[in-house]
Amino acid sequence: MIEAKIRLRMSQTDAHYGGNLVDGARVMSLFGDVATEILIRHDGDEGLFVAYDLVEFLAPVHAGDFIEAIGRLERVGNTSRKIAFEAYKVIEAGVDPDRPYRAQVLKQPLLVARASGTCVVPKGR
Repeated sequence: MIEAKIRLRMSQTDAHYGGNLVDGARVMSLFGDVATEILIRHDGDEGLFVAYDLVEFLAPVHAGDFIEAIGRLERVGNTSRKIAFEAYKVIEAGVDPDRPYRAQVLKQPLLVARASGTCVVPKGR
């Protein structure tokens, strides 16, 4: 099946809460971008997101962190497409309060969110 991924640095403008915490909606936005790429590759159409049936936020994301969002096409219906998503923190920013501009590449990417949902594309594509 088709897989797509995007890697992005969360910026200060992504921070929504105290402590530079990034809103979970920002991660969901990345999932939407990944879904769009999968649908274009599979169907030649951006499609539309209908619903998420699972959303879990598992670890905090902060401004400066690098997040990799991955989507996998799991099932193809007549016009529906079931996609599973995972988001991993691959670089963590500001881990040393005395040196806030330092960052570290994580030895093991940290799963920060997962979701699954259904998209639809026009019939006959």
